[in-house]
Amino acid sequence: MKPGSEQHMQGVAVFDFDGTSIDGQSGALFTRYLFRNGFMSPARLIRLIWWGIRYKTHLPYRQDEARELVFGALGGRSAAEVDAIMERFHNEKLAPLYRPEALEEVERCHRDGLVVLLVSATFEPIAKLAARTMGADGFAATRMARGKDGLYTGEVDGPVVAGAEKYRAVERWCNARFGVGGWRLERAYADHHTDADLLARAQHAYAVCPGKTFIVTAKRAGWPILDWDR
Repeated sequence: MKPGSEQHMQGVAVFDFDGTSIDGQSGALFTRYLFRNGFMSPARLIRLIWWGIRYKTHLPYRQDEARELVFGALGGRSAAEVDAIMERFHNEKLAPLYRPEALEEVERCHRDGLVVLLVSATFEPIAKLAARTMGADGFAATRMARGKDGLYTGEVDGPVVAGAEKYRAVERWCNARFGVGGWRLERAYADHHTDADLLARAQHAYAVCPGKTFIVTAKRAGWPILDWDR
């Protein structure tokens, strides 16, 4: 490289999914969808509700537990069957919830030469459909394990992509495509206080429709607050 010249670094824009790109929480909606369609028992639903209470009130909880409870309700079905159920759920329940402002912002990022990545704690098959719907260039989401028979085991494969794990997922995805040092996190959009680690690493961070706790964090950090609620 010649003296004074700069190595090209690919700018990346990262979008959270639940509460940011869509007006809703895919995990809670998927749980309700499974219960109403006879896939989930009342007992399992109660266990998931208890997990949600612990999550919201900051009591001890395990990230993997909720995903495993949901996938446990689909036990005995092939991966193709489970993926088909998630696709129907996405098309019926999530498709109407995409925020127009989020889709417009993805287009703006592309016009500015940025690669757009969707990062979410939701299940990979749902994130794949979401990335396609939004026009994102890729996605990083929670992966569920499959056994040798091709069936989902009901266990999480690797970490749940939540909290500080979101940036690590971004780092893995970008390093694999652009090389270490070949990219920069230009913009990040998220709605929840657990996403603060991700936003803090971006050149330009945006708090989208944040809750009361996250509004305080965003104002202290000087992050613009975007109202995409309609």
